[in-house]
Order: sequence, then structure tokens, then C-alpha cells
Amino acid sequence: MTPIRVDGPTVEPVSLSEMRLSLRLDPDDGGAEDALVSRLIAAARAQVESASRRLLTPGRYRMMLTGWPADGIVPLPLSPVLGLVRAGLVDADGIVTDLAPGLVRLGPDLVEAPCLLVDPAAPDLYRRAALVEVTAGHGGDGPPAPPDLIQAIRHLTAQWFVHRGDEPGLAAPPATLAALIAPQRRMRL
Repeated sequence: MTPIRVDGPTVEPVSLSEMRLSLRLDPDDGGAEDALVSRLIAAARAQVESASRRLLTPGRYRMMLTGWPADGIVPLPLSPVLGLVRAGLVDADGIVTDLAPGLVRLGPDLVEAPCLLVDPAAPDLYRRAALVEVTAGHGGDGPPAPPDLIQAIRHLTAQWFVHRGDEPGLAAPPATLAALIAPQRRMRL
């Protein structure tokens, strides 16, 4: 089950103007390097999300299941999870029929061990699939992004900006990056 982001553009947790100040770029240069800095912010956010296993921007995600687990627990690879938007059955023709409320619900821990709880009364998925949509991520309606992960984005963006012309592999990530991410890293069992 791979979550697919289904909503619009992402608002980065570190703004371009904030990063320009951090990089001490000349405010009178007309933003000649704004496109580069914006791309570096997005890449750094993706890197920090991957390392921490946390979403740093809010979004809506869709997942498909071809069978219910025997124990009724579907672990979600997203954190933090904010809400269940939709749960339904998809037939062979692609028509989605929503499930009755309560047959699929969110588990108790939406940050460290997010999961779906499937009621034993949920219909069998023989020749069908389950479609589940959830909202997840820091920012927006969710909790604010942890300050140390924001700082990790700033550090990584600055590192890449300063070493943008260097040979690959010469600009190793700053040692502080792992130290910033480690306390916020979501564990996997």
C-alpha cells in the first residue's frame, strides 16, 4: 500500500523569504536565485521527511487495499495522520461505494503508530478493493512542524546552496543534520 498525494500544491515549511534571510542574500538582487533556492528548499524538505519519517506539509493521501488484514489493523506509513476523509469499496468497473461510518476508523495513536482499524463486519474484498483517503502532515490544520526539523531544512538548503558548484560527494551533509533529525525520527518496528 503506497500512499499517493491527491491534493494541490505544497506550502513549504520554510519560506523563500525566510531562507533568503538565512542565506544573507542581497535583497536588492531582484531575486535572481529565487528559483534555485525554492527548489533546494523543496529537496531539503523531502530529504528531512524521508530521514524523519514524518510529513512536514499537510496533504490528502489515497491508498488502495486488496485485502483486509486478519487482525483488523492496517499500519499507515504517514505521520502525523489528521483524519479519515473517505473509506469505500471499488468494484471491477471502478465505481466507489462508501463504507458505513465506523467500519474503518483511525487508531488511537495518530503520530507514532498511525493505523486504520477495520471492523470485522467490513465487507469482504473479493473481486474488489478498498479505497481509503486520509489527511496527514504537519502545518495547516495539523500540528506545527517540529522546530528542529525546520532547522534541519534550513541547514541542508544552506549546505546545498553554498556547495552548488562542487563535485558530487564533496559536500557531505552537515554533522548537525543527524542530530537535529534524530529526536523527531519516527521509529519503525
